[in-house]
Amino acid sequence: MPSGAGTGTNPIHNKKPKKKETGEEDETDKAFHLKQAADKKAREELAKKAGGKGPMSGGGIKKSGKK
Repeated sequence: MPSGAGTGTNPIHNKKPKKKETGEEDETDKAFHLKQAADKKAREELAKKAGGKGPMSGGGIKKSGKK
């Protein structure tokens, strides 16, 4: 084997995707992030409210009283 084979030194195979610049956010990105934060807060509040109540349903297969 030639030296450097299999060590990842070939630039053709070591292409990494270019990083996106973080400084640029347009209005749609800002609105999206604000909406995500609001949704997260709402989910956390709902989880806090439902936390102490126990399971929502009995679950499992329901059996009738007939024999």
